[in-house]
Amino acid sequence: MKDLMGSPGSVSGLLLRILQCILAAGSVGVMVSAHGFSNFTAYCYLIASMGLQLLWSFGLSCLDAYALWIKKDLRSPVLASLFVVGDWVTATLSLAAACSSAGIAVLYGRDLKFCTGPVHLPCDRFELSISLAFATWFLVAMSSHVTFWILASI
Repeated sequence: MKDLMGSPGSVSGLLLRILQCILAAGSVGVMVSAHGFSNFTAYCYLIASMGLQLLWSFGLSCLDAYALWIKKDLRSPVLASLFVVGDWVTATLSLAAACSSAGIAVLYGRDLKFCTGPVHLPCDRFELSISLAFATWFLVAMSSHVTFWILASI
């Protein structure tokens, strides 16, 4: 099978994982900087999910960089199945966290008007963090798709 863009052990795979790390770290950083985020369980779940995603993507980006450095192919069935399962788990957690957080943001921001009323939550930061989480999920879904097809071709 020809090389797919974003496959493990390639430059595009390394860039994809680094982008996942940056977006997950951005999501965590923006949410942590928002006052009062810890009062909402969904936002704490988002931080936990993005933290796990950050660790997973960082580990795989280190593995990709090492594979590029020693010019090793990462297309073994064991590694490919590990990548697929790990990406599926983190993608599912990331999507669930982003969706639940978005639901809370809509409820408090648009329905209950807590962003403009006397409570005045930092909804813009919440929304930015959630947007970064959705972007992270999109990149993880791409990685998951590519590694699934690599596993199927081995």
